[in-house]
Amino acid sequence: MKIFIVGAGEVGTHLAKMLSKEEHDIILMDEKSTALEFAYDNNLEIMPIVGNPTSKQQLEMAGVEGSELFVAVLPEESRNLIACMLATQIGAHKAIARVSNSEYQSPENREYFGSLGVDDMVCPEALASKEIAAGLMIPWTRQYWSFFGGKLEMLAVQVLASSPLIDRPLLELKEHNEKYFHIVAILRDDETIIPTGQDVVKEDDIVFATTAPEHREQLRKSCGQEDVEVRRVIIMGGSRIAVRTARLLPSDWSIKIIERNYEKCVRLSEIVPENTLIIHGDGRDPELLRLEGLTKSQAFLALTSNSESNMLATLNAKRMGVYRSVAQIENIDYLDIAYQMGIGNLINRKLIAASSIFRYLLNADVTNAKTLTIGQNDILEVTIQEGSRLTKKPVKDLRLPRGVTFGGMMRDQEVCLVEGDTHFRAGDVVMVFSAQLSADALAKIIGK
Repeated sequence: MKIFIVGAGEVGTHLAKMLSKEEHDIILMDEKSTALEFAYDNNLEIMPIVGNPTSKQQLEMAGVEGSELFVAVLPEESRNLIACMLATQIGAHKAIARVSNSEYQSPENREYFGSLGVDDMVCPEALASKEIAAGLMIPWTRQYWSFFGGKLEMLAVQVLASSPLIDRPLLELKEHNEKYFHIVAILRDDETIIPTGQDVVKEDDIVFATTAPEHREQLRKSCGQEDVEVRRVIIMGGSRIAVRTARLLPSDWSIKIIERNYEKCVRLSEIVPENTLIIHGDGRDPELLRLEGLTKSQAFLALTSNSESNMLATLNAKRMGVYRSVAQIENIDYLDIAYQMGIGNLINRKLIAASSIFRYLLNADVTNAKTLTIGQNDILEVTIQEGSRLTKKPVKDLRLPRGVTFGGMMRDQEVCLVEGDTHFRAGDVVMVFSAQLSADALAKIIGK
């Protein structure tokens, strides 16, 4: 697949590196030659081009025509939209723009921009804030996702010493009519395990389990997690993600945002909800956190642009007894370290943006895609097409490669968990869990 990316910032660089490993033809354009220096690495199959992404002539000369996918991830959303419009005029098949204004993603605006040649818009900050807010509503999870219009959930939960699951074969869950949830994968140390019925769960494992919302409580108890209600939240850093998160949280919660820049504090005070208090100070200062009531708060969110500061502040908050912690970690190399340190929930805008774009690389009807910050695996919501190999045999006879399993399915608006005897039909919507398979490998499994 020929993929043309404009903008060699953090997101564009990550996308280019990720996609080049899957033998796609990657062209990366940026106005600054210094931003493209990494692309000359012989281990990367990336063609770097210095040019203006909002110049139709330069896009034509760079070879946009015929690109199956055009992705604009420049810092300025207006230039991303213009670049996509021009690319579509030149002959790109599909154009995606990164935006920071979530208003652009309303149905009427999507339709309008679609008519101009912008096929989709990705707002990583809005997606990140939704993920954070959803997780705070279920604070005993490490990560949370909703599928099939909210009818199925996937939760990443740490197994505590009090869990009745420990050292018990997973097959017993079904035999004792306890199949309220399905353990799709187990993360143990650095290894993602796709379990069989004979596998057992160990203390401190993180299990990825699917369940219906009404059975969520059984999963919590089975993992030994206590039921804690979040009412007080302290956020370090007055970023766009912080403000969006504050707006999404319930109005009867107490929220404090600690920001070091005084002028920014003044601006923030004018746009945050009434239940949000802006504090001028350093969120890494333990004494300030004590004065602002961290020991009485249930959640601490470190959402500055500095990954190291976020990691240290979150560790400090956990030491002070906060129940739920979230850290924005933009350096992907730090994600495994942060997981091993037990920092808590991790947010990475690059992975969020990559998740939204990943589904366009598959020869299938994918409506939802997530790249997990824990383990960096993928979850897809796929509508099975007529003639798909998945419809040929029951799941147990499909001979799927290691690293692929199914968490649930929806047929005729009814949701159920997937078993070995399940036989998919065209039109079924299936949740696919993939342990670090390439897009090409996944396409062969879920496509025709």
